[in-house]
Amino acid sequence: MVRTSILMAIFGCALMAPSWAQAQNRDPAAFREQQMTRMKESMGATDDEWKVLQPKIEKVMTAQRAMFAGRFGGGRGGRGGAGGGDADNTPQTPIAKASSELRATVQNKDASADEIKAKLAAYREARDKARAELQAAQKELKEVLTQRQEAVLVNSNMLD
Repeated sequence: MVRTSILMAIFGCALMAPSWAQAQNRDPAAFREQQMTRMKESMGATDDEWKVLQPKIEKVMTAQRAMFAGRFGGGRGGRGGAGGGDADNTPQTPIAKASSELRATVQNKDASADEIKAKLAAYREARDKARAELQAAQKELKEVLTQRQEAVLVNSNMLD
């Protein structure tokens, strides 16, 4: 079920790629605000409901970005360095950092089995923590949604 959710989220990200590409030429804050406005409208949320929903939705989105950062090279800028951030100085998430360090260790032909084992364990720990944080954020959001709102968010790959 988790793998299906991950694949659905990746597919959803791929569908949104053209919007993200356009957003790189615009103000990221304006893009996020437009995205939130579209989501509010598609959910049919009132202004009062949105005051409760928006922070929870943003928390889920942040957790999703953290969860998938390690799978796509460490950040929006491609292959982020082990300890730095991407091109716009966004700090690397723990999973992106662990992924980058694991990748560098595997690419090092002189890395010992113990080094690889340690980096793999660190990556798995970061991944499991990110997954747990995402699941907790999704659970918290589900608690305040109507059935229709939940269906909209499941359909948009925000929820399982």
